[in-house]
Amino acid sequence: MVHTKSFDLTGFQRDLLYVIAGSDQPSGQTVQQKLETHIDNVNHGRLYPNLDVLVEHGLVEKGSQDKRTNYYEVTPRGEQLLARRREWENQYVDFPHDSNHEQSDQQSLASSSSS
Repeated sequence: MVHTKSFDLTGFQRDLLYVIAGSDQPSGQTVQQKLETHIDNVNHGRLYPNLDVLVEHGLVEKGSQDKRTNYYEVTPRGEQLLARRREWENQYVDFPHDSNHEQSDQQSLASSSSS
């Protein structure tokens, strides 16, 4: 199994991971729609190869909702990577430490990392 550090991922791949982690088994189309509110050029040719990278690294699991639609879900390994990333960020950025701010910060990471 490939050892993946969060900084081995591109910013776009991290954003995908954040969106999937903050959603309940989103489809690729749902992930795309959420990203498009903050990132330009999220087309099929960019989205799905990067989702496949996350699946290959064992960070995301892909399942089938129906014959045409897949869903994505963060794996325990992906959750560990997100936790390690947060610990690393906390060394350099002072985030508020109450649970309401932590949830808000986590949701806004996708938007701030694309700026």
